[in-house]
Amino acid sequence: MIRIIGVASFVILFLIFSIPLMIAEWILGKFNMDKKNTSSLAIVNWAFRCCLKIAGTTVTVIGEENVPLDAPVLYVGNHRSYFDILLTYTRVPRPTGYIAKKEMQKFPLLVNWMNNLHCLFLDRKDIKQGLQTILQGIEKVKSGISICIFPEGTRNKVNDTFLPFHEGSFKIAEKSGCAIIPMSINNSGAIFEDHLPRIKKAHVVIEYGKPIYIKDMPKEERKFVGVYVQNIVKEAYFKNKELV
Repeated sequence: MIRIIGVASFVILFLIFSIPLMIAEWILGKFNMDKKNTSSLAIVNWAFRCCLKIAGTTVTVIGEENVPLDAPVLYVGNHRSYFDILLTYTRVPRPTGYIAKKEMQKFPLLVNWMNNLHCLFLDRKDIKQGLQTILQGIEKVKSGISICIFPEGTRNKVNDTFLPFHEGSFKIAEKSGCAIIPMSINNSGAIFEDHLPRIKKAHVVIEYGKPIYIKDMPKEERKFVGVYVQNIVKEAYFKNKELV
């Protein structure tokens, strides 16, 4: 229980003591949005790395060279743990917004940082609102912000299985023309979800696949981009099981 108390205490203290930073970020954004994006990325990256260190989490990263440094991308991965966000956000080389469930907007201070990081909030029960979120994601990418989405739609509660990847998630890449970067995340459930409410030391393996451009895919495969990308994620996932 010491680790979960440590992580929770750090998050609460960070949110409280970062209020002056949020004010400074707001002011900075009025004059230079690019600098605000860079500084917000650095601040939250530091906080997430601290959380992972307190949790005793180690990470092996494969294929990071596949992530373009000069253009925004759409990250797509499997989703097993709350820690997937921390694990992957600490690797992003440029400002990146995550698509999160709308319930996250209820948490004060946390939602402010999420807004600073260009996160978008999805109502999974409202198709019309969901479409609007995807349209916002397209505009974010066109403005130079990467987007990360877990297209299973929710955390998968069963190890070594995958929920279907929702095809609508890939409209962001189709309409913006950006690359899709498949992410395979192994063993993140071992940090917390496999033994609630305790946090335990765990080793996680993340593999980034080669960029996928929908425009370069055969016409028939474009209809099932979700299946295509999920197969790539699955292959990497089961290949890397022996590394955890």
